[in-house]
Amino acid sequence: MSPRAFRRPRLPLSLRRDPVAWHRQEPTWRAASPRLIDAALKRARARPTGNWYVLGPSAAVRRDAAYGSTVAGTEVVAWRAADGTLVAGPGACPHLGAALAQAPVRCGTLVCPWHGLALNGAPFAGWAPYPAHDDGVLAWVRIDDHGGEEPLDAPAAPARPPAAAALTAVYTGTGTCEPEDIVANRLDPWHGAWFHPYSFVDLAVLDDGAETDVLTVRVSFRLSRRVVVPVTAEFTAPGPRTVVMRITGGEGAGSVVETHATPLGTGPDGRPRTRVTEAVVAVSDRPGFALARTAAPLLRPLVRRAAGRLWQDDLAYAERRWELRSSGRFPG
Repeated sequence: MSPRAFRRPRLPLSLRRDPVAWHRQEPTWRAASPRLIDAALKRARARPTGNWYVLGPSAAVRRDAAYGSTVAGTEVVAWRAADGTLVAGPGACPHLGAALAQAPVRCGTLVCPWHGLALNGAPFAGWAPYPAHDDGVLAWVRIDDHGGEEPLDAPAAPARPPAAAALTAVYTGTGTCEPEDIVANRLDPWHGAWFHPYSFVDLAVLDDGAETDVLTVRVSFRLSRRVVVPVTAEFTAPGPRTVVMRITGGEGAGSVVETHATPLGTGPDGRPRTRVTEAVVAVSDRPGFALARTAAPLLRPLVRRAAGRLWQDDLAYAERRWELRSSGRFPG
């Protein structure tokens, strides 16, 4: 056989010879056992976090302005010290409670806009920083009062491809639910081709994770009705608020998608709010990928838009799950 027969196709595409209509694809509801998903969720919830929470995209924390958020009802403010180090702490000014998320940052010092109280990241006037960590893609904060676990020096961030060789993009969205509802959604790959037919087709779960604790899926990303990109991916839950999808076969092998759920607290309607932070870290050994990384500023909005379309549906899934659980109507 000619050596050319062993060469990879120039394009990472496959042509579906006989596309199956959405309503004629194989049902997955029997395989998507509520008990199976719940067991995986319970295993994830038993794993330690060291009280670390994802605060947001690393790039969102700037040198010239504060970045504000909440974690489990606690106001948090973050900014960059003069050397670029991530700083985080309580989001209320210790003087009269001004919202420090609205404060400017000058040469690494945050200045309260009400009366000019200046914070350089060290304890001062009753204000004390929280442990913070920047992994180059995401910003993290440790809040021991809420976590209630044995603190860890740094979050147990999943292994990623080297940043210098990757294209990264981060999507954020907020839902009326709790972190477990977000994680349960990601531990249910069986819904992919049914609930997201615009993105996924030909999905098959190769290992349900009951024995291995690793969900293995073969699926194709849809580019058109007949043109798809087939991959094999593994889903793992290294903690109660994190699910990682890693492409192990096909185009982009080694790429990861991290989904993190951060509890924000209770909204004005008395219902919980949770932020989804999804980090895409994509790699490829194709020569053209270097050009894609060069065009990263143009590609990141497209990646975020694609993630947003999926999460528009998946947040509805998570919100519905929370609504059923909170009313005692959830099956199982």
